[in-house]
Amino acid sequence: MTRAVHITVITGTRADWGLLSPAARLLRDTPGVCLSVVATNMHLSHRHGYTVDGIIAEGFEVTHRVAVPEDLDDSGAGRAHAAAICLAGVADALAELRPDTAVILGDRFEALAAAQAAVLTAVPVTHLHGGETSRGAVDDSMRHAITKLASLHLCATEEARRRIIQMGEQPDSVITVGAPGVYNALKMPKMTPGELRQSLGGFDINPQRTLLVTYHPETNDHGDTPAHRFEALLQALDRFEECNVILTGTNNDTGAAGIRSLADKYAAANPGRVLTVESLGARRYLSAMALCAAVVGNSSSGIIEAPSMHVPTVDIGGRQAGRQCAASVIHGGAGADDIAEAIAEALTPEARKRAAAVANPYYRPETPRAIVEAILSHLPLSVAKTFYDIPR
Repeated sequence: MTRAVHITVITGTRADWGLLSPAARLLRDTPGVCLSVVATNMHLSHRHGYTVDGIIAEGFEVTHRVAVPEDLDDSGAGRAHAAAICLAGVADALAELRPDTAVILGDRFEALAAAQAAVLTAVPVTHLHGGETSRGAVDDSMRHAITKLASLHLCATEEARRRIIQMGEQPDSVITVGAPGVYNALKMPKMTPGELRQSLGGFDINPQRTLLVTYHPETNDHGDTPAHRFEALLQALDRFEECNVILTGTNNDTGAAGIRSLADKYAAANPGRVLTVESLGARRYLSAMALCAAVVGNSSSGIIEAPSMHVPTVDIGGRQAGRQCAASVIHGGAGADDIAEAIAEALTPEARKRAAAVANPYYRPETPRAIVEAILSHLPLSVAKTFYDIPR
């Protein structure tokens, strides 16, 4: 009797699970495949919405939970301690599960910890979204580190594929599958305006004047505090009193607490115009994106998903610097004047027209199925790798 293939998906945030879940669903429903899910970090934080419940609500069994103490501060040392806890806990989980591969997406500290745990327990890593750049975040270095730990690379664009091969990875282990978020943006059923409004407690959504805002710390910029930079964004938003604003929760990077505090105060000072929501979840977030006038902030979703929704993006500061972008993305500086100028441009008919016709470099058809087929066709994998030297 043939042994079932065992694949473990490791997830640390609401964002990465939203991207992983369509492929995870296909894997779960594939005969001969045993799927396990390990949840860690923000999924088990009440401050961030305890989103592990959302995974379970989708019908998945979370076989292992690796919690990080919520009283750890968001300093660099605090993140390092959190990473150490994730590494140890994921190592214990993988030592028990012994899967054929561990699937990890992205570039966050818990993703790097999970990749380290996998290699140390002789579990080959399948990595999604490698080869990209985001010079304004320490995540950039973590993403490339995960690439060197991974045995199979499922990247979003041809540009990312070339970078991974430049890093010494064998070309036949690097497959362009597109961005899962783009598939979600195009395929996930959206809420009607009425349904979305009701789910937000009656908050008004208007395609002409609603701004969907997400802001994360620039962890590679040590010249200013994340809170001070976020204040500049809020000052810019004050200049658009005719616009209402949905502020989604920040992640738990260094400096996030200051951003969260300012966001709550800003919403309290602008009742009816500003709404803070810690976690919208994938369906509500994409529904809000489809119905808003512009996506504003420094989240990768404005770079990757928003172009496929044909919505203009205002990308603030340097967190996403270096990412491949569609023509609908407007880059603004970090100061209030620069941000306001970029938002004003995004609200013009010209920007909307440009967004309506844009081609998204992150698009590939049927990305989740391409992910599943790539994983199953490359098994068995090995942790041991041979460095690829580019021919001279």
